[in-house]
Amino acid sequence: MTEQIYQIAIDGPSGAGKSTIAKAVAAILKIDYIDTGAMYRAIGYKISRDGVDMHDEAALAAMLKTTDVDLSEGKVLLDGEDVSSKIRTPEMSKMASACSAIGAVRVKLVELQRGMAKSKSVIMDGRDIGTNVLTDAKYKIYLTATVEERANRRYKELIEKGEEVTYEEVLEDMKQRDHNDSTRKLNPLRKAEDAVEIDSTEMKFQEVIDRILGIVGK
Repeated sequence: MTEQIYQIAIDGPSGAGKSTIAKAVAAILKIDYIDTGAMYRAIGYKISRDGVDMHDEAALAAMLKTTDVDLSEGKVLLDGEDVSSKIRTPEMSKMASACSAIGAVRVKLVELQRGMAKSKSVIMDGRDIGTNVLTDAKYKIYLTATVEERANRRYKELIEKGEEVTYEEVLEDMKQRDHNDSTRKLNPLRKAEDAVEIDSTEMKFQEVIDRILGIVGK
């Protein structure tokens, strides 16, 4: 890499492996990884925990005004509290999808995300990074896989964490999440015109990493 500051944007549906891949690439390139999905999960967690009506614009605005979300050393900090484990549940996945469709929430978090990318090289993953958050990112990736494969990966991940779920429940949740993300009016999930699509259904973890490193010229 010859650029002093550059951005890598990775978009794609839930369960495509964006976060895991982005973390690995960030470590190799020695740049910061920004997990935007975790930021929306954190907002969803606060809304749920505090009983805020997300359809009450005044209440939501008041909450957001005093809310801070930060990513530090692999931890997700919500108003200074480490909520990394609390936000990784199917319920918070649904909350993230719901609150990400709310304009006020997106304005708040996009502002934070763009600020992070201005001063340092980052790799950022989410649903609309290349199409909205970092439209000028030099490197754009659209990472995907079949919904069945994505559900299987998420199911195994949840079981390993001790969650009591069935594959069928995870698959249905994944299908609903896909529908919500791709049909929402505000910045829906879609592949940026200048993004390189990578279908990881039949690919091994290292193969995906190598493909991305090849794209950024490392």
